[in-house]
Amino acid sequence: MNNGEPAVPAAADAVRKIIHVDMDAFYASVEQRDNPELRGRPVAVGGGVRGVVAAASYEARRFGIHSAMPSVTAKRRCPDLVFVRPRFDAYRAVSEQIRAIFAEHTPLIEPLSLDEAYLDVTRDLLGIGVATIIAEQIRARIRAQTGLTASAGVSYNKFIAKLASDQNKPDGLCVVPPGRGEAFVAGLPVKRFHGIGPKTAAKMARLGIVTGADLRAQSLAFLAHNFGSAGEYYYNLARGICQREVKPNRPWKSIGAEDTFLEDLTEEAALVAELDRISQTVWRRVSEKAIGGRTVTLKVKYRDFQILTRARSLDRAVADRVEFLDIGCALLRTLLPAAKGIRLLGLTLSNLSEGPGGGPPPELELPLPFATR
Repeated sequence: MNNGEPAVPAAADAVRKIIHVDMDAFYASVEQRDNPELRGRPVAVGGGVRGVVAAASYEARRFGIHSAMPSVTAKRRCPDLVFVRPRFDAYRAVSEQIRAIFAEHTPLIEPLSLDEAYLDVTRDLLGIGVATIIAEQIRARIRAQTGLTASAGVSYNKFIAKLASDQNKPDGLCVVPPGRGEAFVAGLPVKRFHGIGPKTAAKMARLGIVTGADLRAQSLAFLAHNFGSAGEYYYNLARGICQREVKPNRPWKSIGAEDTFLEDLTEEAALVAELDRISQTVWRRVSEKAIGGRTVTLKVKYRDFQILTRARSLDRAVADRVEFLDIGCALLRTLLPAAKGIRLLGLTLSNLSEGPGGGPPPELELPLPFATR
């Protein structure tokens, strides 16, 4: 793509300059950085006998290993795969370093997770005026300060910037300037588009829509007929149009953690002990963010992979970890005695709001996806 860009116009309706920064194999790369013995080897963060892969190094990805894959399957695909337990404190510390680098250029930062964020640099703090140069400087600073690599996409809206950041991974930069967005989108599979999940992509494939060009060939009426209110959104995406703004301090919808056990559990005492441990993980994050929540949700996965959830909402915020755990245990007891073994438990707090003392903006963090033992 052409890296040339005009300086930022002064007009209020200036074309936006958006950067999407995405760290390369973040968790696994931190582990390889901190342990030289892991460098150049296939590494998976997570794992365990009954666990799943939370992240995989690029060496592991060559074997088709990806996040959420059962560890048994990953090990079968790559017998030399090295599993490493997650160290979220270490990942969070690096993420804070990266966030500080972003903040040197713009206050308009929308974190999506520990390892990726949108930046609106239409009016950057340093007056550089060219988003491509800003992205290059950010990537260089990240490498110098953390020893890690980041990929970035630069464009005039969030949709294309995120697509572009994945285009030249790892350690790549892709710029899609105004006027090139529709052509860029046309050559990509629709399954990569934000807002088109696996089920929608499968439905589109049945309708002969596989690429952005296929999507662009459909009329608005056809898309509205087949996809309802989302039809107009898809119609615009195919033309490189996206009006979503970068929203700093994006509110959390929930905070939770879950764990897959080494052996199926059926006894109440053992299950309650696991909920106690999980509640500590969740409540630590709740306390760090100085927020509260009214709804507690229990997730149970049985040995046959059946998943059940139970939830209870209060007319006020949950008082403390003890009450959070008590509600979780009460929800669990509605499913006991367990007719079949339980392989996973999870607890989530939702309907969130700032606590009595007010809370800080959300950090670059997501709820722990896998807490394998």
